[in-house]
Amino acid sequence: MKKPIVVLVLLFGILVQTSFATDGYYRHGYGIKYSALAGSGIAVSLSSLGAINNPASIVNLNDQFEINLSLFSPMRDYTITGNPSGFEGTFGLTPGQIESDKTMFFFPTLGGNMKVADNMAIALSIYGNGGMNTDYPTQTFYEQTSPNTGVNLEQMFASGSYAIEFIKNHSLGASVIFGWQRFTAQGVASFAPFSSSLENLSGNVKSTSTGFGFKLGYQGQLTEWLRLGAALQTSMMMSEFDRYAGLFAEQGDFDVPASWTAGVAVMPAKDWNLLLDVKQILYSSIKSVGNPFMPNIMNSQLGNDEGAGFGWKDILAVKFGVMYTGFCGWDFMAGYSYNENPIPDTEVMFNILAPAVIQNHITAGFTKHLGTQHELSLAFMYALDNSVTGANPLEAPNQQTIEIAMKQWQVEIGYAFSFVQ
Repeated sequence: MKKPIVVLVLLFGILVQTSFATDGYYRHGYGIKYSALAGSGIAVSLSSLGAINNPASIVNLNDQFEINLSLFSPMRDYTITGNPSGFEGTFGLTPGQIESDKTMFFFPTLGGNMKVADNMAIALSIYGNGGMNTDYPTQTFYEQTSPNTGVNLEQMFASGSYAIEFIKNHSLGASVIFGWQRFTAQGVASFAPFSSSLENLSGNVKSTSTGFGFKLGYQGQLTEWLRLGAALQTSMMMSEFDRYAGLFAEQGDFDVPASWTAGVAVMPAKDWNLLLDVKQILYSSIKSVGNPFMPNIMNSQLGNDEGAGFGWKDILAVKFGVMYTGFCGWDFMAGYSYNENPIPDTEVMFNILAPAVIQNHITAGFTKHLGTQHELSLAFMYALDNSVTGANPLEAPNQQTIEIAMKQWQVEIGYAFSFVQ
């Protein structure tokens, strides 16, 4: 009866899942052990939630259910320097520093895997992204009908994975991913002269969209001390945010960008693993995210295919991890990751709403094995403060600068239960 109960718990997780992210609006790591390793580990099989990173990993695991609970705290602010010029046709902002409210978020991640043959396994995972979340207690863009300014993007994913060991020590895996998104924006109605749909620009109720994507993965052991892993996730074609068709390019389109990861795991001595992953996220392929603010805001209305976006670039992330498993039923993990900044200094205006400028993450964690079937894990992440400063593109030259900044920390606790004694 345990396995049906697990399925019900996982399905319930669909209703409550929400989370926020650090590699742009991807998370720095999925699954508590991978999170403690700064998101590295594409080449190793550590838990059922490894299916999120690499579906090929689950074939090396016993039947297992896992739940992670995370407390995430992003601190976001912007600073305007220089007074508005007041020149006709300019749009100067009020000088000063404003911090975003809502700095604490709590969310779960759920997963389970099951062997269906000696060389085959399946898994179900529930997880999320986000990060485009701000709630400034001021009328940043002077919208008189809203006391606050900001946006909130929530993304939930449910993936079903299958893996097969096609030759000894080498496996392939595939995942079908269902995506659900919810978005709101407030305080941006002052951009109405630039919008193709005034009633679908700002202050509307939550708008949702859904869609599907796929992930393919490989994992293999070349020698006793060397493992390789790789995964490719397609872009996810999502339905439009209809209530924000006058804000996002392509009439409210907000697809999930494609990404790929490749990595190695080296075991220099017994009980030690050294991990290195490289990941790329293709943000620029999504017009609502990748279209530049200027000159698009002048040449095409918001909501049109070439309407202004957030100007995000593709980013490359490098992730390092070290894991020691030889101390009396304890595993110790630590990591560091660095990712390119998706936001150029020319794109600070719109990215007041989404200052996802984090680049450096420091992580640590441990797992305590409670007998042969149970384990308890704890992980910590600190993302160093980072900022981007650029000119206000709607002001006179050299008149005003905008600085957007963010720092973060996260604490996770996880419990895993194996069905094999």
